[in-house]
Amino acid sequence: MPALSTPVSDRDRLGAMAAAIACVAVVGTGLGLSIPLLSLEMERMGASSVVIGLNTAVAGFAAILTVPFVPRLAAKVGVVRLLILAIVLGGLCLTAFKLFPHLVLWFPLRFVFSTTMGVLFVLSEFWINDAAPPERRGLVMGIYATVLAIGFAIGPTLLTLLGTEGFAPYLAGSALFFLGLTPLVLARNLSPALGHGEGGGIVTYLRLAPLAVLAAALYGAVEAGAFAILPLYGLRIGLDAQVAAALVSAVALGNVVFQIPVGLLADRVDRRLVLLGGSLAGALGAALIPWASASLPGLTALLFVWGGIVGTLYTVGLAHLGATLRGPDLAGANAAFVMLYNAGLMLGPPLIGGGMDLAPPQGFAVAMSLLFALFAVPVVRSLVRGPAG
Repeated sequence: MPALSTPVSDRDRLGAMAAAIACVAVVGTGLGLSIPLLSLEMERMGASSVVIGLNTAVAGFAAILTVPFVPRLAAKVGVVRLLILAIVLGGLCLTAFKLFPHLVLWFPLRFVFSTTMGVLFVLSEFWINDAAPPERRGLVMGIYATVLAIGFAIGPTLLTLLGTEGFAPYLAGSALFFLGLTPLVLARNLSPALGHGEGGGIVTYLRLAPLAVLAAALYGAVEAGAFAILPLYGLRIGLDAQVAAALVSAVALGNVVFQIPVGLLADRVDRRLVLLGGSLAGALGAALIPWASASLPGLTALLFVWGGIVGTLYTVGLAHLGATLRGPDLAGANAAFVMLYNAGLMLGPPLIGGGMDLAPPQGFAVAMSLLFALFAVPVVRSLVRGPAG
């Protein structure tokens, strides 16, 4: 279990939080740009939706294998050193995709790139939890999630501005990675110290906080599936590549706008009700995509609202986790939460891509709607059983 240090002044806290949030911005931008960009590139290579989904799913596989070892490695190497290494390697990997345009090579390359994302994700969450004042932790986590969402929005927006062909989007993404090094270097003496200790595994936290970790898995599945397959869906309904990539921007921008308001709502009512509302809205919104696809403005508006509501599942799930568990268990639970998110990241794209292959192109929307409906079942059962413990 990590032993976290505490900054001694408000200035130190702000510096530490800025560094952690910079890492989140790198994660969001890297994923938001790479998932649709690489999907469109593989489409040009002639890959099927299932193959594209499987390549995207390597991200979740890499994180599941590496996340448990991140705190131990950071304790040996140092948090800042490991974060810097992850950012540099991630930036280089992004450009390497364009340098080596061979699908066989993209699977191991995707594994390495996704491992760097996992390191950034886990250590930034440890750091932000350590630096945040306890009385404002909810606000800080809301800002954290919003910055992550902004990063996701920047990624596909870059594709709209720079196009999806040539070196420009790859080099721009790498440059943004390297910009994230500045606050890390400035806050190098403020990072949390990670120690060793015992903690529960995924099964333990599935039993203690099932809705929270299942929310993470659902969000990972839908987020990765939508980012990877939505541009392909746009192509199938007759949009050009840049407009298809812009559909992802609508989802990501909705996530930015809804994050803090829904987080505030989750502080005032039973968080399970918020999770239920998000899952039902997700199922309904996905079911409406085929109907809205006849109009680009209508589809864009729907994706904005839909993405905004369902994008809060991660934040509300994390808040529910914090309300369910206390003390040292929370750090181990957060690692499990990230692992389940990445399990969803691994399973979502092939499931959603497979849905589109089975019933082209609207099977994409049907598959997502079913995933949300399935999650609503345990949420309803929990509400029927009575107040949360």
